[in-house]
Amino acid sequence: MDILLKLLPIILYILLSILLVVLIVLIFKAMKTLNKVDKTIDDVNDKMGKLNGVFSLVDRGADAINMLTNKIVGTVATGIMSLFQKKNKDKENEDE
Repeated sequence: MDILLKLLPIILYILLSILLVVLIVLIFKAMKTLNKVDKTIDDVNDKMGKLNGVFSLVDRGADAINMLTNKIVGTVATGIMSLFQKKNKDKENEDE
């Protein structure tokens, strides 16, 4: 029993030192991984910045096409409405 009381703290100290070394190694690997992730994120942000011009150009083109189609549809709708209103006025004039 006396041997066990002397041996148990030694075993615990050895296990704690091994755990400490493993944790230090894991922290260094995590730091390297985070540095790589930061570089990747910076690279992606740079590439997105370069593509913003293209996306804004496409957006402007879509807006221009949308305005043009709205004007065409509005003109056609107005023309059709005017035809129906003329027919209704002609029928009302004939009724009087």
